[in-house]
Parts: sequence; structure tokens; C-alpha cells
Amino acid sequence: MRIGHGYDAHRFAPERQLVLGGVRVEFEKGMAAHSDGDVVLHALCDALLGAAGLGDIGKHFPDTSDDFKDIDSRILLRRVVATLTTRGFSVGNVDLTIIAQTPRLSEYIENMRVNIAADLDIEPGRVNVKATTTEKMGFTGRAEGIATHAVALLEERP
Repeated sequence: MRIGHGYDAHRFAPERQLVLGGVRVEFEKGMAAHSDGDVVLHALCDALLGAAGLGDIGKHFPDTSDDFKDIDSRILLRRVVATLTTRGFSVGNVDLTIIAQTPRLSEYIENMRVNIAADLDIEPGRVNVKATTTEKMGFTGRAEGIATHAVALLEERP
């Protein structure tokens, strides 16, 4: 077994759609990013790649490449999973913590779990997504952006 941790953060930007965990969230701003800015899936990709010793999301999908401009981060996650599979890894479980003062995310969590489980090709019960605030401290507390921590357990096939 191998464990990886990922972290991602983006600031809010006007005139962008907010997408978290592959789910469109009703909010007046989205994330400033080269891709769709899905901080949940970006942190998860980093956790998975880290567990496998394969670097990070920027190494595999550089923000200097037009190939990834405005790309759906679910596509990136599926590509990471394909890479892991070819190297003999499968996902055991993942745990994600979204840090956001706003918007409230409780109504979106279950759909995030379902999307992530589908992209990882595991049961939704192996995906945990939760959201918290920082009690108005720091950049997330001032509602300047959103951050996510992700932990992933990989299993190596013999």
C-alpha cells in the first residue's frame, strides 16, 4: 500500500463557472485557473500521483500547454487513473477536505462523491468528501478562494 497527500488552492475569479469535484456549483464566481480550476480534483490528482511516486499534476498537465486550457479536470483525473493502472496500482480509498468560507457546499457533496468514484472506478463508499471553513481566517476565510487537501491510498498489484 502507498499513501499520498495532495493540496491545491485557487483564488476566485469573476465570469467563471465554479466546478468542484466535477460538479457545477451555483455561485457568482469561479476559480482563476488555466483549466476549469477544480481544486478538489487537482488535489486528488496530486495525492494519487504522489502515492505512486510520479510527481505532481503540473508535471503531467503543465499550465503552459494549450492542450489543457479550460479542460474539464475529470478528464485529467481519468488520465491519472489510467497511468496508475498501467503501472500496477489501484485506488483503495480517498479522503478530501474542501476549505471554503463560501459557498455552502453540503448539497453538492454527494454528487462529488459519485463523480469521483466513477472516475476512480471504485465504489462511492471508498470516497469521502467533506467541507469546512476557517472561521473567517486566512484567504479562504476572507472568501478570496478555495483550497482542498486530499489523501489517497493506492494498492499495488503483485
